[in-house]
Amino acid sequence: MRRPAPLKNLDRELARFHGRLKAGAGFVALLATVLLAREFYLQITQHAFYTGRAESNRISLVPIAPNRGLILDSKGRVLAENYSAYTLEVTRAHIHNLEATLTEVGKLIEITPGQLRRFRRLLAESHEFETVPLKSKLTDEEVAILAANRYRLPGIEVKARLFRNYQAGPGMAHVVGFIGRINDRDLKQLRESGREKNYQGGAHIGKTGLEQSYETLLHGRTGFDQMETDSGGRAVRVLSRIAPVPGKDLRLYLDRELQEVAEHAFGDYLGGLVALDPNTGGVLALVSKPGFDPNLFVDGIDPVTWKSLNESPDRPMVNRVLRGIYPPGSTIKPFMAMAGLELGLRKPEDAIVDPGYFTLPRSRHQYRDWKKGGHGVVNLSKSIAQSCDVYYYRLAVDMGIDRMHDYLAQFGLGEKSGIDLDGESAGLLPSREWKQRRFKQVWYPGETVIAGIGQGYHLTTPLQLAVATAMIANGGQRIEPRLAQAARDPLTRTWQTLPAPARTRLAIDPQNLAAVREGMVAVTHPGGTASRAAAGAVYTIAGKTGTAQVVGIKQGARYDAASLARKHRDHALFIAYAPAENPTIAIAVMVENGEHGATTAAPIARAVMDFYLTGKRPGAMTLGGNDATD
Repeated sequence: MRRPAPLKNLDRELARFHGRLKAGAGFVALLATVLLAREFYLQITQHAFYTGRAESNRISLVPIAPNRGLILDSKGRVLAENYSAYTLEVTRAHIHNLEATLTEVGKLIEITPGQLRRFRRLLAESHEFETVPLKSKLTDEEVAILAANRYRLPGIEVKARLFRNYQAGPGMAHVVGFIGRINDRDLKQLRESGREKNYQGGAHIGKTGLEQSYETLLHGRTGFDQMETDSGGRAVRVLSRIAPVPGKDLRLYLDRELQEVAEHAFGDYLGGLVALDPNTGGVLALVSKPGFDPNLFVDGIDPVTWKSLNESPDRPMVNRVLRGIYPPGSTIKPFMAMAGLELGLRKPEDAIVDPGYFTLPRSRHQYRDWKKGGHGVVNLSKSIAQSCDVYYYRLAVDMGIDRMHDYLAQFGLGEKSGIDLDGESAGLLPSREWKQRRFKQVWYPGETVIAGIGQGYHLTTPLQLAVATAMIANGGQRIEPRLAQAARDPLTRTWQTLPAPARTRLAIDPQNLAAVREGMVAVTHPGGTASRAAAGAVYTIAGKTGTAQVVGIKQGARYDAASLARKHRDHALFIAYAPAENPTIAIAVMVENGEHGATTAAPIARAVMDFYLTGKRPGAMTLGGNDATD
């Protein structure tokens, strides 16, 4: 038999149901409380924070690169300027298949192999979210084609960019320099100096020359647009703007026409020339030949072109005025003469007999004069005018290398001049202490002999020679040379003179100075080594020729240029100032493998001084002649 089912306890079940209902209601109330608390926290407590977040998602700060300052010559002629052009830019992070995209772009507009090589190099140096230029200076037709196809080319856009143009070309490349794209090393320097924010939106920075030295002044201050954007990140409208401040314009002491005259005067020769105002230190002309086209570097130079420049035997990338180091040769003699007078080792009237050679005591080795048979009786003035080697061999031995070093150092030899360009070489002014430190060797008497005529270990730059020559011209003031003279404020448009260069004065006995100056004037008069180069000048020139050996010559042998390859022939030098009575220009010229200062370097200096002092432009120049040579 089946047992009957027990009767349900309705009261107990109802009580259980009410308990569950209360628990559920409590749980719902708890959740509602949590939600309300969270809403209160978000809406009230964190209102300011999330309002700012929402606003930042809606508003973007777009940097505006400032216009770079112009670089002008002393007469206001433009050397470096800006112009606007369209550029095809690629953002790698927005592209799924870069190679396919490049192929597609190549079907629309012409992309050359050189542009692709440059793009890939810049791409390797850039971050993923940075835009990299693929092609610059687009035509209107190319802009229209790319705009019409933009919808199917994500990561590709056309931007208006400012470009730098160097009107003066290769002749001013070592002075003005060039700008280039900012790389990792530049970014590191900007971060360390706290200037990184000022380069947001900008892609270029000064790399060499004045563009680098005066980067802070030329760059200006970056501005910002506060842009409202839609959900797709597209700009809707400009809410506010902080306008960029253009960079300051830079005016130089340098005269572009004088620079062109100097460059033309070199003809096919290589070398360097620098002309200074001995009273201000202003650089009137600075030529390093050969030069290069700085426009090649503005938006990234093609690797093939860079290799050809960097590996050229003519070394166009080397600034020979600042970084070229050469034996000063006989251009050292006026400074040696001044040392002899100031140290009390010689008087102007003291004379020697020059037989054409010099020997040290207890030695049979002959140190020859450049003139076979010698110069006869020679005093200080004649020793400079005819560049008598034997006079300075003897003086050097009497002086000793250490006193020679200490006195010549006061003319800036063996030291950087302080010019407002980077990369200057200090050259080398030897001493006993230097040789011991460098080679762990003693100094030999024969090394002192040849140091007296600017040979041996002594190395100098054309700029150092120009600074030293200016000191003789201005009575002993050593002035740091300067290219930049003034800066123009972009807002007020007024010119402000830049801080004056540092000056130091070397105390020189006026009579000793007059004696050396007399000898340098005699160099350009009949009987002097540069008389032919100075013939017909309507002003008085004081100068000194020099020849610097490139290869050694055996004892008893004679220099024979015809038997040497041109690259092994002597360098030619000439230093000068004019007018001798009241100098306004001091100049140093170095002609690589030019053989004789009188016949190659001096005519170049004459052409520059003629134009500067009289406005006369040289005709077709023939370097060479029948001067007494050195």
